[in-house]
Amino acid sequence: MNMQGLKGLCFGQEELPKEVLDWIAQQNLWNLWVPRCYGGLELSLTEGLEKLKELARIDGSLGWTVTLCSGANFFIGNLQKEVAAEIFMNGKKPIFGGSGGVFGTADRQGNGYVVSGKWKYATGARYLTHFTLNAKIREEGREVLTDDGVPLVRSFVLERDDVEICRDWDTMGLRATTTESFTVESQWVDGRYTFLYDELHQPHLIFKVPFSAFADLTLWVNYIGMAQHFLEEAQNIVGPEPTLNKLLSITASAAQLANELAQRVEQLVHSGKQVPEEMELEIHQEASESVRLLSGAMIGAYPLLGIRASSMQNPLNQIFRDYFTATQHHIFSAGGKRS
Repeated sequence: MNMQGLKGLCFGQEELPKEVLDWIAQQNLWNLWVPRCYGGLELSLTEGLEKLKELARIDGSLGWTVTLCSGANFFIGNLQKEVAAEIFMNGKKPIFGGSGGVFGTADRQGNGYVVSGKWKYATGARYLTHFTLNAKIREEGREVLTDDGVPLVRSFVLERDDVEICRDWDTMGLRATTTESFTVESQWVDGRYTFLYDELHQPHLIFKVPFSAFADLTLWVNYIGMAQHFLEEAQNIVGPEPTLNKLLSITASAAQLANELAQRVEQLVHSGKQVPEEMELEIHQEASESVRLLSGAMIGAYPLLGIRASSMQNPLNQIFRDYFTATQHHIFSAGGKRS
């Protein structure tokens, strides 16, 4: 099955169908960013972003799930090499996912930690083999502070059997992403299975991309892909109407800008230079403004598409619901602005 053969398979589904999950595994898409020596595709930043945009253009839940889960597998770059080899080279094809929020605690105990808490919004929860989470470190019941006086936070990797999925994902869109909450109760985790975002243990160039820029770019192309899909379906209803010109222009500009910024990041990394913080901020601001413009253009076009666009059986309806569910992700919301 090729990518176009996926169209419609996820429509109205509460989970990604088995044939779609099988296709993702066959194409090794969970491992877009994973080095070849660990069984991954080892795509460049621009190659991977183009793939994610194509997937989102096919279906929002498909693109979003692959983006967030392959983005969690990206953490292989932060894992100690022996741990990375243990997880990724045992023939089980791991699928990471989890939460970026700090919703739990990790009490130091021996050479490990006792982890407890409840974390929200783990995309792909029902498909995962491993969960990633962030927790505040404690010793003898008291929070450990950094030299700056803020709570010390570390990230952890837990196996699927160590967490309980809450199955509380009940949204108007992106339903097949199964972005559930999960809980962990007093689970001991060996210290080897912790990591920090800014500590690298793999030499590959993709891991030189700052995680904030990586997150912004990978999510941004999902919005672009869904907007492109919306435009295609809208043109199927009304044809090449001038009323869609604004959406057409904004979508094309967004795709071009995202690609240009990704190329700039790639060029810096390949030349052995660090991506400056100013560029990270530029990417975030451009992505946030782009999503705002895309959202406005889609809302402006929707009332012009007639009752068919509101039918639960029309793809436009699902694309609209998927897109505007995605806009609630904190990374491009008012509460998620970086300064």
